[in-house]
Amino acid sequence: MKIIELVPELQEGGVERHLLWMTEKLVERGHEVLIISAGGKMTSLFHSQVKQWILPVHKKNPLTAWSCAQKIADRAKLEGWNILHAHSRVPAWIAMWASKKANIPYIVTGHVLFGNKSPWIYYPYRKAFKVICVSHAVEDGMVSCFSGNTQVIHNGLTEPPFYWKGPDSEDVTTRFLFVGRLSKVKGIQDIIEVLPRLQGSWSLDVLGDGPIMEELKNRVKDLDLEDRVTFYGFRDDPDYWMQRCSCLLFPSYGEGMPLTLARAIQMKVPVIASNILPVRELAKSDEGLLPPGNLHAWSNALQFFINTKKTICKFDPDIIPTLDQMTDTVETIYRKALMTYTV
Repeated sequence: MKIIELVPELQEGGVERHLLWMTEKLVERGHEVLIISAGGKMTSLFHSQVKQWILPVHKKNPLTAWSCAQKIADRAKLEGWNILHAHSRVPAWIAMWASKKANIPYIVTGHVLFGNKSPWIYYPYRKAFKVICVSHAVEDGMVSCFSGNTQVIHNGLTEPPFYWKGPDSEDVTTRFLFVGRLSKVKGIQDIIEVLPRLQGSWSLDVLGDGPIMEELKNRVKDLDLEDRVTFYGFRDDPDYWMQRCSCLLFPSYGEGMPLTLARAIQMKVPVIASNILPVRELAKSDEGLLPPGNLHAWSNALQFFINTKKTICKFDPDIIPTLDQMTDTVETIYRKALMTYTV
């Protein structure tokens, strides 16, 4: 198959890493893959056989989106690309228009659970051959937007290069870790606020970049925590950091299917996490999960871990498919789309 994947940007994030792993597996299986995006720091990480095309498919401008659709359709017809797969809302509109012009099917993946969004925004999802939802939380929460044309496929993961072992045995410092985009929805600002309340020896490593980076750094400086909190920016080796941390902090307010959390569960890393629907989907129960934004609860949980080196959260690694299992299911959808699509 000749597959076009459309994603707004290739900055850091779960969607981008999902696409990184899936496209590598697709080209290994003999498919041709073209990623269309506005570019970003992760472009260099993709498999050498994955083609890339930079277009402004991230811009929420109808004229720009229509222009991108025209260019994509023209290239699809010229080069014989036969599947469009969109990730996010603007690429979904572009895929719908390009699909009509090029006479090829398109598929959309819903990666995030959005609240209070008008269903008309998701019109292309309802017209797609299939909407892949990365969790039951996304499928259930967006049912009015997706109109039931859905299939849940949890994000598959590669085998980790190593499993959690924690800090060196002689290291008495509790080494907390945050991995993710630095934005309000990820909740990292709440962690910064509770740190001054903690007693004992601890540190926090922050991996990621984002719009509130400078705000967080300034707040850490104001709280006189610069010797304990370190910002490392974007890293392409989060597994290495999770292997060596004491505990991963996941204070998010909203997710689709949190890839970082799933990886930590797979690696058996101790985790303190928010009590939100997609997290509960990965958990054996909601015991130990914390209300996002509840600083008192988060402060108590972090202090409890410092004192005991234990977390109450219990997760189910068996729910996380392998990358091969996930790719098998996506491939099946692609093939069905090709067999049943009619102009």
